[in-house]
Amino acid sequence: MALKIIDHGSYEYQQMVNLRLEILRKPLGLSFTPEELETEKEDILIAAFEEEKILGCCMLIESDPQTVRLRQMAVLNNLQGKGIGRALMQFAENLARDRGYTRMTMHARASATGFYEKLGYEISGDQFEEVTIPHYIMEKVLY
Repeated sequence: MALKIIDHGSYEYQQMVNLRLEILRKPLGLSFTPEELETEKEDILIAAFEEEKILGCCMLIESDPQTVRLRQMAVLNNLQGKGIGRALMQFAENLARDRGYTRMTMHARASATGFYEKLGYEISGDQFEEVTIPHYIMEKVLY
């Protein structure tokens, strides 16, 4: 499995958009607008591949000079629980550290908080609704 930063607008990016659409958006009756995708040009786009096939992805967005926010974490349904998400998170954290960030945050779906807690993230604050489902803010100091 190869983990890498991908370029906005590339064929790999289109695979990433399709994966996020299938895993994260369609089940909620949502899609992406061209404007939403355009804003991702400045983000750090990360994906896991097996040869040319995308297995999972996530993105990092700078919140402030010390903090980066994880968004749009998705792994193919039939591969969840196989370590791809964990590998993506480790890659993302190392990348964030290398770029000088000391803290990572996210809006985690309530159903995924256990996964992130195993990786050292802590819930910060009360549950809230985003994209029609319950979420928590989670964060971790990157040492």
